[in-house]
Amino acid sequence: MLFDIDFDVSIDNLRPVAFNLEQLEQVKQFLYAEARYLDQRQWEQWLDLWTEDGMYWAPHSFEQTSPYDHISLFWENKMLRELRMKRLENARNWSQQPPTRSSRLISNVSVLGQDSHGYLVIQAAFQVIEWRKGEQRVLGGSYIYKLKTHQDTWQIYLKQVNLVDREDVHSNLEVHL
Repeated sequence: MLFDIDFDVSIDNLRPVAFNLEQLEQVKQFLYAEARYLDQRQWEQWLDLWTEDGMYWAPHSFEQTSPYDHISLFWENKMLRELRMKRLENARNWSQQPPTRSSRLISNVSVLGQDSHGYLVIQAAFQVIEWRKGEQRVLGGSYIYKLKTHQDTWQIYLKQVNLVDREDVHSNLEVHL
């Protein structure tokens, strides 16, 4: 999956989709649950939100339209998301002694449309406040989600993290954004 150059990260040519306020609220609650799982370090629940072939991506450049033509801050499949989770919980992981604490804000949730594969495309603004060893860091930007209908809810096929300072030098992006 990491090298599947046919994985579609684009949000071009979206079809409009009719969404009522109740459906939009359901999408918001799904995104809030994801944020809560991450803040509470409930990694298993967070991993359960994903499709088997889902990808987690943070572009490094504002012009970047693909994870294949430019270095990314991260481009993770299921195995790499699980590996990061295990590393975060490993007692020998010095970078998590003490563990990073975080708080996320999600806002401006918008339904952008539906892509050619039938995924619901959502955009949301975010702010993540991290604290570790007496230092606080604030990260912000926007998320792009491609969501797959799953029973009465959704699963994440793509989560794209667009940091406002993505081209800057960052210390470790240890925890999930």
